[in-house]
Amino acid sequence: MKTTFLTFVCVIALGGVACGSTPAGESFPDRVTLSSAKLLDKIRGGWAGQTIGCSYGGPTEFRFCGTMIQDYTPIPWPEGYIRQWFEEFPGLYDDVYMDLTFVEVFERLGVDAPADSLARSFADAGYVLWHANQAARYNILNGIRPPESGHWLNNPHADDIDFQIEADFAGLMSPGMPNAAAEICDRAGHIMNYGDGWYGGVYVAAMYSLAFVSDDIGFVVREALKTIPEESRYHRCMSDVIAWHERWPDDWKRTWFECEKKWSSDIGCPDGVFVPFNIDATINSAYILIGLLYGGGDFAKTLDIATRCGQDSDCNPASAAGILGTMIGYDAIPERWMRNLREVEGLNFAYTDISLDRAYRMSFGQAVEMIRRNGGTVTPESVSIVCQEPRAVRLEKSFEGHRPTERRSIQLPLPEAGEIVFDGIGAVLTGGVKCADETYVAEVTFSIDGEPVERVLLPALYRTRRHELFWRYRLPEGRHRITAEWHNPRPDATLTVRDLVVYGPERAGRKTESES
Repeated sequence: MKTTFLTFVCVIALGGVACGSTPAGESFPDRVTLSSAKLLDKIRGGWAGQTIGCSYGGPTEFRFCGTMIQDYTPIPWPEGYIRQWFEEFPGLYDDVYMDLTFVEVFERLGVDAPADSLARSFADAGYVLWHANQAARYNILNGIRPPESGHWLNNPHADDIDFQIEADFAGLMSPGMPNAAAEICDRAGHIMNYGDGWYGGVYVAAMYSLAFVSDDIGFVVREALKTIPEESRYHRCMSDVIAWHERWPDDWKRTWFECEKKWSSDIGCPDGVFVPFNIDATINSAYILIGLLYGGGDFAKTLDIATRCGQDSDCNPASAAGILGTMIGYDAIPERWMRNLREVEGLNFAYTDISLDRAYRMSFGQAVEMIRRNGGTVTPESVSIVCQEPRAVRLEKSFEGHRPTERRSIQLPLPEAGEIVFDGIGAVLTGGVKCADETYVAEVTFSIDGEPVERVLLPALYRTRRHELFWRYRLPEGRHRITAEWHNPRPDATLTVRDLVVYGPERAGRKTESES
């Protein structure tokens, strides 16, 4: 049985609140008017929800991989908790300060800030990065600009969660305008991601955007999904979650199990293939969706379910709570959560000079400008938003034709690692450089089948490291050998090859369950 979803359109003026509803089968609302106070309340709710969700799930992040967090496992929320994280482990808030990098660029250069400016600020920032973000930072610092910096041929982590956890800002500055949010995501998200990894950010931003103009979670998740091409793996997974929720509306664990059976195979991330760890955007987006749908608008329940799905269990509740916080507004977030948040609203996030209080104001100003630029009207008292009916972004697919076939532990330094032989069409070598002198940069030429294919710089400094030593896809099918020549070795430096990940061809006619 299908549920009838209604979008709740509120016209809020100084004299009070008038509410109407638009049946799902009818056209998207043309225009929504919010008081300036209500617009700010929703923006504050989005940032507040994201920060609360990140804090709540922080202790469980990647401690529950391929398994849910059982009901009997307590997840603490003591007094002073967010301030404790701020003071003792500020790096927890990478979700937020990564967002703020882009917010600051838009504040400085305007909402038309180009991808190159966004990329440069991101690459030069003082924080440490991982996965797609770090691969993109290395690319940018070494001359590979967006969108090539996020493309799967240049970034083995292209389908990872990175932009998904950083896209909140795009939705918060595009109220009721999911297509405008998607355009911002095109500029920012292709810095570090491609394909399903990019779609994670586009979808999250679209849900934020629509949460400004609807209080119906079912409507928001369905309409936002229209921004994603139906042919994509990502769209198929989200559609399954929505259908499973309709089938088992009171059993989030059943939907979680179905996701694990059908959608938990990681293809790209060299850290996530052949192991339970899964930082793929698609499965973690499914957990966001499970939290939102089964939370049913209850803030605590939404947070808890999104966290108990496991894997990236701070980022997923951060996104779910941010979307719900935008929908219900700052003033409606229960006091249990807000007591802890108020203690830090005036404190700057690590690596920034931006506090939540300042983020509220910056996003409000950017949202007002986006409303004006997209045909809306703005007065000191209210904004009138010309709503955008969501349309799909372009189709992209990472690692097409590739399937992981082998993970081999090598654990040898150069030159002892010698010649590495494999059968397949692609390979990734993981590893790293260590040196007491962190300014040292190793120079290595990697060859395949005796032909030099890339001379790479491998910094010892962790912040600017190359996340993987070497990779190549789309090789001719068959046996290949990788060799490496280290041009500038020194006694205090080691260059270790840890693992080899091998890819074979995805045969025509051979489909995984998720592709069927």
